[in-house]
Amino acid sequence: MSDILCVTNRKLCREDFLTRVERIAACHPAGIILREKDMSPEEYETLAAAVMEICGRYDVKCILHSFSAVALSLRAAAIHLPLHLLRELSQEQKAHFDVLGASCHSVDDALEAQAFGCTYITAGHVFETDCKKGLPGRGLEFLRNVCAAVDIPVYGIGGIYPYNIALVRSAGASGACLMSSLMATDDVTGLMKAMEG
Repeated sequence: MSDILCVTNRKLCREDFLTRVERIAACHPAGIILREKDMSPEEYETLAAAVMEICGRYDVKCILHSFSAVALSLRAAAIHLPLHLLRELSQEQKAHFDVLGASCHSVDDALEAQAFGCTYITAGHVFETDCKKGLPGRGLEFLRNVCAAVDIPVYGIGGIYPYNIALVRSAGASGACLMSSLMATDDVTGLMKAMEG
């Protein structure tokens, strides 16, 4: 069972986006988070339906991101939200999701996400990454503290590669998220295998 969550960014993708999603799904990651926050809800819904269909074929968890109304409309089982959007979700809306994730950047964030009923969180960014140019990573001590503070799975995010993923796992994380490297690589299968150790 993979411990890698794949996070999409179609702008970094070097081939047809749905082709890339299918290549990733074929590697059976722990899930694919469809993080295309700049789209309109209508555009996102069309894309999400296509990605959910691909994930369904490979029996991979498709986790929609930010657009809770779209997720409810598509009867999606999983959603990932920034904390400010998680706070706005009603108990009734939460009940529709089997999987509820949130992006956390501190121990306080993590505790709040857990209290809101999250089934997992992402914590980052752990290492320096091109996505957050000029911002130093929060580091392994940060990740260790977050993992120790909550009872739900924590996935490290930010600057994680085959050469440092063991450090993320040994800090107590349940796994890691990949975005830029997975969107840009010429060898999706090779990268996923390398991440599995």
